[in-house]
Amino acid sequence: EHNSHAIEQELTVLVPVEGGGGPPIKLQRLRMKNDSSRPRRLSVTTYAEWALGESREATEMHVVSTWDDEAQVLLARNRYHPEYGDRVAFAAINRPVDSFSADRTSFLGRNRTLANPAALERVALSGRTGAGLDPCAALRTAFELAPGETAEVVCLLGQAESSDQAQALVKAFAESTAFEIAFDRTKAWWDETLGAVEVHTPELSVDFLVNRWLLYQVLSCRVWGRTGVYQSGGAFGFRDQLQDVLALLHARPEVAREHILLAASRQFREGDVQHWWHPPSGAGTRTRISDDLLWLPYAVAQYVRHTGDLSILGEQVPFLDAPLLTDEQHDAYLTPQAGGERVSVLEHCQRAVRRGLTRGPHGLPLIGTGDWNDGMDQVGAQGRGESVWLAWFLVDVLDGMADLSGRTGVPEAAEAYRMERLALIDRIEASAWDGAWYLRARFDDGTPVGSAASEEAKIDLLPQAWATLSGGGDPGRAAMALESAVERLVRPDERLVLLFDPPFDRTTPSPGYIRGYPPGVRENGGQYTHAAVWLAAALARRGQGTRAADVLRMLNPIERAREVDSVWRYTVEPYVISADVYRAPGRVGQGGWSWYTGSAAWMYRAWVEELLGLHVCGDSLRLDPVIPGWWSGFRLTYRRGEALYEIQVDN
Repeated sequence: EHNSHAIEQELTVLVPVEGGGGPPIKLQRLRMKNDSSRPRRLSVTTYAEWALGESREATEMHVVSTWDDEAQVLLARNRYHPEYGDRVAFAAINRPVDSFSADRTSFLGRNRTLANPAALERVALSGRTGAGLDPCAALRTAFELAPGETAEVVCLLGQAESSDQAQALVKAFAESTAFEIAFDRTKAWWDETLGAVEVHTPELSVDFLVNRWLLYQVLSCRVWGRTGVYQSGGAFGFRDQLQDVLALLHARPEVAREHILLAASRQFREGDVQHWWHPPSGAGTRTRISDDLLWLPYAVAQYVRHTGDLSILGEQVPFLDAPLLTDEQHDAYLTPQAGGERVSVLEHCQRAVRRGLTRGPHGLPLIGTGDWNDGMDQVGAQGRGESVWLAWFLVDVLDGMADLSGRTGVPEAAEAYRMERLALIDRIEASAWDGAWYLRARFDDGTPVGSAASEEAKIDLLPQAWATLSGGGDPGRAAMALESAVERLVRPDERLVLLFDPPFDRTTPSPGYIRGYPPGVRENGGQYTHAAVWLAAALARRGQGTRAADVLRMLNPIERAREVDSVWRYTVEPYVISADVYRAPGRVGQGGWSWYTGSAAWMYRAWVEELLGLHVCGDSLRLDPVIPGWWSGFRLTYRRGEALYEIQVDN
């Protein structure tokens, strides 16, 4: 509540709470300046809506607010919340509060909105707190400013374990220097984290993403928040965060280690895993999706190769106990319990692989009710459909398991995994080659998906990329498959890399709920950035740096900010990756599902590991760049412990 010229500066920072066990405090600083020639009286009102229930109805019924006059803090609890009933939400400002309100209805007024709340037309807020309200947190402070004088107001919003902890936090940030200290610490932490790898290339948009935005998106949104405008969930996805944390191996390997142990604890003793789960209760879904469980051994192998930390393999982690799915069930939402059996992380990986080594009619793994593309939930719902992409992914996983077995001194197990890998490659080549590219899958009745003879989805990007990424594809076929993918799925004029083409629309049998998306939207034949990055990585693996960089440039959101028309067409943020970009008629080039996407982690790895070629294996560092032909070179700094490596590459 101020004149438009009265704010000199406004900053917001999220500050972790040590030992708090919950999200950070949000601090907002406003500097109010009187730039007139006479004294003025200004007031600041801070407003927030409590989110302490499963829905607004639950919130209205159960949130009880109180005002602590001594600590000058507004508190709220929802005692009936099944998981957070003991926690306390709080709001405060670092100046004397002249009025407050916890009643959203009285604050907004009848038929009003936050654009013109009635409370700001009154001399004071209502002072209403208690139960049965439509709850909010509103605090107001007023002060006199002489000409040229500046005052600072810091607003706090957070939650704590108790009222005492909330009061202590409010007191700690009451000091005038507290915000600056917190802000400087936060900046320093991010600088250290994001500065583990720093690159300087001829493409400034690449530098912006690699040096700052990609890892920030991975850590803040995917690992910590697990939420976004399009995905307001908060759950862990088993396959999701296991891929995300691998991008943090250079900067924060301890985060990857911690999450691998967490993911292992969400595995059932039979070897399958929760598709997703909500902390802290662990409630989530048990499904027949076929790829989730295999991301655990994949991630563990990647982590051990990078860090050399074999100790993680011996960590003892419990399984989950829950009823098996019945023959009629494709999935079940439940809250499993931690079982009494605890085994090593290596045994968790072994059980996942044993469970994942299924065989359909052609000797390829069963797709179940989805592999990586959850929308293909009907391709193998009857238990006979096969996934070619999953087969290539298993080729990579088996290679990782052979490596882990060799590192732990079990050569016979390593040899068994290698033999299984070679046999699987033979079965793929014998049954999945379509003449110029690899099939995507087969329905329960044997009908191919991703064939030149298919009416829809004639070619799918995933198996073409992973025939190379797995290292298992026949060299000639794998090269031809990539060429087919580039020719048929990369659209330079539209700056899109399609997941498959044409989209599903009327084909039978139905592949599943993927047809619920309009043709050209999300997984249904639009650009699914996660897979598009895999294409770039595969091109780099084949030494085609210029083509790989061209693909990544199409995916770079900053490049979409060069022309006004492109900005308005794209519609979403030009500094974070979007999960998908539409190719639907009238929506070509429109971004969707920004922030919350695993493609941010994969794009970071594609640039740093595949094109710039930074590979760390334990205590060795190898540089193997595959860069665009037109680059003059690049500079790279890599920090490991107290050492800083400065590398100059000339092309």
